Amino acid sequence: MYLATTDAVAKASEKPTASGARRGRVAGPVLALGAVSLVTDISSEMVTAVLPLYFVLQLGLSPLQFGFLDGLYNGVTALVRLAGGYAADRGGRHKLVAGGGYALSALSRLGLLLAGGTTAGIGAALAADRVGKGVRTAPRDALISLSSPPDALGRAFGVHRAMDTTGALLGPLAAFALLWATADAYDAVFVVSFCFGLLGVLMLVTFVPGPQEQATPKPPDRSAAPRAKALDLLRVPAFRRVLYAASLLGAATIGDAFLYLLLQRRLDFAIAWFPLLPLGAAAVYLLLAVPAGRLADRVGRRVPFLAGHLALLGGYVLLLAPTDGRPLLIGVLLLLGVFYAATDGVLMALAAPFVPSERRAGGMAVLQTGQALARLVAAAGFGAAWTLWGVGPALTCAVAALAVAIAGAAVLLPRTEKPGTEAPRTEVRRTEVPRTEKPSTKKSRTERPS
Repeated sequence: MYLATTDAVAKASEKPTASGARRGRVAGPVLALGAVSLVTDISSEMVTAVLPLYFVLQLGLSPLQFGFLDGLYNGVTALVRLAGGYAADRGGRHKLVAGGGYALSALSRLGLLLAGGTTAGIGAALAADRVGKGVRTAPRDALISLSSPPDALGRAFGVHRAMDTTGALLGPLAAFALLWATADAYDAVFVVSFCFGLLGVLMLVTFVPGPQEQATPKPPDRSAAPRAKALDLLRVPAFRRVLYAASLLGAATIGDAFLYLLLQRRLDFAIAWFPLLPLGAAAVYLLLAVPAGRLADRVGRRVPFLAGHLALLGGYVLLLAPTDGRPLLIGVLLLLGVFYAATDGVLMALAAPFVPSERRAGGMAVLQTGQALARLVAAAGFGAAWTLWGVGPALTCAVAALAVAIAGAAVLLPRTEKPGTEAPRTEVRRTEVPRTEKPSTKKSRTERPS
């Protein structure tokens, strides 16, 4: 008896990767995309680090209003992810579509300058930034997966996320230094953020190879792939289960900004230190991203993914506990960093084997859209609960919801026998094995004794 895979993606796994990367090495395009993400994340995290402080403490928004804007900031990408993934798959234009997204995000920093402190203007600028992120994320992740061997997807995404997180680590530092040097001049933060965003676009154009430069062994089928909608991937049972699990967990994730606000509320430290809070989580993420990816390639990607959400649950519980001072601060930031290291890139590596290579960007877009919409609901829901019931009851509901979501995801996530295979074993065929029969005692009619 032998096992045979019949999915088209399994056949692609037997071919060399587009970048020609050797086993055990990270492909060149992955490193180039990591450098672009590093610079771009400095730009985006400079703004993200000061937004909660700017909205709640300076503009005086209520938690409900902030929850809506935070959900908009993270959820508006759902409106364009599918379009970005479809456009990237059509003719293999992953670099072109990703570059457009990076450019739009960079220009949105100028929109923050023109907003003049109005909530509507800032919301529009944030929406433009998230549209750019939504357009670029799926093509970028598709490039990473297509440039890496199937059994090293976890490592590739881990390296990229580690470089990306380096930018996330430097961004709040730059914002803090600028606010300190300019006496809380937020315009200076927005200007420097724009410059870093523009640099990221130039690096993408210069260093990231396009489809023709990668010498892909088999060009995408232009007659079939563009017509195949990304939503058709919902017919694939394994991919559908990953999507449902990620969306369920996303609906129980309240968002980093709320955690930082809760820490500031509990510890009552000076607001000038607020932009530095993401540094703790980013440092842990940076240290653990690559080991978590390598572990996922060895033991299976669903295990670290679920463990990461358990770490996030521990952070929620810690905020409810009577713990105070440094143990609370270090514990929450440590658990939040573990959560991102074990889930962010690992989720993409978990889903990639179930998506054909010619539809990889669209598949990533569907998964990211489901997660973004779920987190939009979670952010708005937690903001409403905080406003109506107070911090304690709202956080208690978040703990209960995440615990239920983890249990549900453990049931939903597919169990692949071999981590890193390009597709699950979907068909079992049996070969006929000749039976060894005993010699017959009967003589044939044609045989006559001599």
